[in-house]
Formats: sequence, C-alpha cells, structure tokens
Amino acid sequence: MSDSQGTAQTRAKNKYNAKAYDRIALQVKKGRKEILKAHAEQHGESLNGFINKAIDEKIERDTAEQTD
Repeated sequence: MSDSQGTAQTRAKNKYNAKAYDRIALQVKKGRKEILKAHAEQHGESLNGFINKAIDEKIERDTAEQTD
C-alpha cells in the first residue's frame, strides 16, 4: 500500500493511542534496555508493563513512608 499514513487499522490504533495514553521518553545507557527487557520477560511482563509496575510500586512505597 502506498498510503504514507498506513492502513485504516493502523491509523485507528494511532488515533486511539494518542487520545488514551501519554508518552514519556525514557533514556537509559546503551545495553541497559536489553537487560531491563530480559528481566521483564523472565517475569512474564513487557518492558512497558515492567516500567509502569516499578513506577507504581515506588509511588506506593513513598506514599507509605509519608504516612508513617
């Protein structure tokens, strides 16, 4: 397909993602991404899921510390 915007399905997914999600660019040192990805996969998670879970757990710990 010569459409530079992609298929209708791709355009629809991109439109939904832009509306439903915020994007955060994360930079790590070369090689670190593969270490994180391998760790996430060993625990049955995607890299994105792993990062989101780590953030949520850190917020939980910080919140608990503030109430102590």
